[in-house]
Amino acid sequence: MIHYHGGPITPITAAIRCWRARHAFVSFAAPEQMEVAAEFAQSFALDNGAFSAWRAGRPTDWEGYYKWVDEWRKCPGFDFAIIPDVIDGDEDANDNLLEQWPHGRDGGVPVWHLHESIERLVCLCNAWPKVALGSSGQFAVVGSSAWWNRMTEAMNAVCDERGMPSAKLHGLRMLNPDVFRHLPFSSADSTNAAQNIGIDSRWNGTYTPATKETRAIVIAERVEQYNSSPWNHKPAQQRMFA
Repeated sequence: MIHYHGGPITPITAAIRCWRARHAFVSFAAPEQMEVAAEFAQSFALDNGAFSAWRAGRPTDWEGYYKWVDEWRKCPGFDFAIIPDVIDGDEDANDNLLEQWPHGRDGGVPVWHLHESIERLVCLCNAWPKVALGSSGQFAVVGSSAWWNRMTEAMNAVCDERGMPSAKLHGLRMLNPDVFRHLPFSSADSTNAAQNIGIDSRWNGTYTPATKETRAIVIAERVEQYNSSPWNHKPAQQRMFA
């Protein structure tokens, strides 16, 4: 499994330390460290910034995103780009955006939102080599009981008897070991390092890392000691607490 650490990570020296020989996740909503990610990360993926725009009430600029992806998808470290999506939109709106995607299926990853139908997830997994999963609607809180029940439905629908999914799966904002180690993800991302290296109250004790650069490495290493696993088809309560 690939662990993508989202930016921007400040100061820039912390971003370099965190991303060096690791994997970066750069959003179109905050692209200022794109060149740093391309230079120092082992590989990188691009996010369309829809979640940030939706949360801030800002409009999206898909034409600008298409051009940005076209510039960076030629870089050797490029893994994939998240295809534009409407966070709280219906399936027709998101299917329309898939049709408008100009860069083909090599490197483009569609998003299935948990509030959408299981049938759409199955169709996406049959049509695309990789599908991203996004928490939304009544399933917006990652790790909640409702969220796990919905993920159980989703995984049961797309995984075979060995627990292997029919397409590679990416967990958006799901780089939490309590989450991804129970799921058959090929990759996941979060901004955990970026958000927590500057919160001093979360770092205490005799051996507290003194710098943000060291904190970034500690967070990354704690996450990366865990891996994903095949789906075991048990109900969520049995799987998590048995």
